[in-house]
Amino acid sequence: MLLFNYLSIFLFLSFAALLSSVIFLLSFLVSAKSDDVEKLTSYECGFNPFEDSRSEFDVRFYIVAILFLVFDLEISFLFPFSVSLDIGERITFFSMLYFLIILTVGFFYE
Repeated sequence: MLLFNYLSIFLFLSFAALLSSVIFLLSFLVSAKSDDVEKLTSYECGFNPFEDSRSEFDVRFYIVAILFLVFDLEISFLFPFSVSLDIGERITFFSMLYFLIILTVGFFYE
């Protein structure tokens, strides 16, 4: 009787696995498989590389990556906060406001 409660989850997962397998197999069978000279060339930037791939990157690439991580972290904290926000508790609101101010200062510093 206990396993009957999980029947809908099992059916959903079975249907998802079956549907994704069918879609994968159909796309594999229908797609074109001809190798072309242009298809086999390097395609990182659209042209052949000029120099060694182990050269140093500019600092701006790292700064953009850090900005992405900061805002990704901010969003991961804002979603649960917005769901559980209770208007009666001001300490929750002001703590999140303080968190956003610190992130804004970090953004302007960067």
